[in-house]
Amino acid sequence: MIPEVGSLFELTELFPDEQSCLDHLRSIRWRDGEFCPHCGGNKIYHFSDRKTFKCGDCKKRFSIKVGTVFEDTKLPLRKWFMAIWLITNHPKGIASTTLAKDLMITQKSAWFVLQRLRFAATTKSFNAPLKGTVEADTTYIGGKEKNKHSKDRKGGTQGGAGKDVVLGILERDGELRAGHVEDTKGPTMREAIRENVTPGSALMTDEDRSFKGLGKDYRHQAVNHSAGEYVREQAHTNGIESVWALLKRQIVGVHHWVSSKHLDRYVQEMSWRFNRRDMRVGARMNDMFACVEGRLRYRELIA
Repeated sequence: MIPEVGSLFELTELFPDEQSCLDHLRSIRWRDGEFCPHCGGNKIYHFSDRKTFKCGDCKKRFSIKVGTVFEDTKLPLRKWFMAIWLITNHPKGIASTTLAKDLMITQKSAWFVLQRLRFAATTKSFNAPLKGTVEADTTYIGGKEKNKHSKDRKGGTQGGAGKDVVLGILERDGELRAGHVEDTKGPTMREAIRENVTPGSALMTDEDRSFKGLGKDYRHQAVNHSAGEYVREQAHTNGIESVWALLKRQIVGVHHWVSSKHLDRYVQEMSWRFNRRDMRVGARMNDMFACVEGRLRYRELIA
């Protein structure tokens, strides 16, 4: 496992060459025993190059990168390790243009690297339902209709017109669940909350009609923002609204614009970091390495 590293410079000293990166990836993937990424067999032959292996069952030769987000990459693993350090330790993430300069690669490659890492973060989500006191709220992502080209305008004058909806559910002093949803209709909201919150929990929302009907399963309280009410004893949504401030600073300040197609990955990236906010630098990196299984192909990303 990666020890505590306080800077990118310390990381480069810890992994001075490609072989040290391969050895670390092997220790992470095979911490519970060696296996073949093709058939799952555990009879593995090692070669003197220390880079490739062969399965005794299916007879296929492979590298430790097969079956991970690093498969078929032309970039050195050292650059991947640097990208992981940057995306896990910058509170608002990093732009692909900045990463391209830092790693001396093209912006297209940097964007693909970041999307693969966001894919990895999405596959390692928390599964335990939220409980205790939980806040739920929605936010809208997207520019104002009046600032868009006429061909991109969807009409409407409300604050959410032409924007994408993100739903967030936060356990106070606990974990966050957030994601891009299709709409703010009651059935959509209620289904998402019931999937992520333990029945009987105290649920705090605003007065949005989408949250009506949840009193049967939860101790539901709502604050009336339109009437100037933001806190009523324990009833408030200040926690989840601080999450929206973090998300919007990431999108507006770092990425400037995010398409609807890829929005959920950016939300999952933010949620991944938020849920590990109390971890030290090395522990966060180790947690990212623990979820690199699975592969995202470029043609799937742009389809």
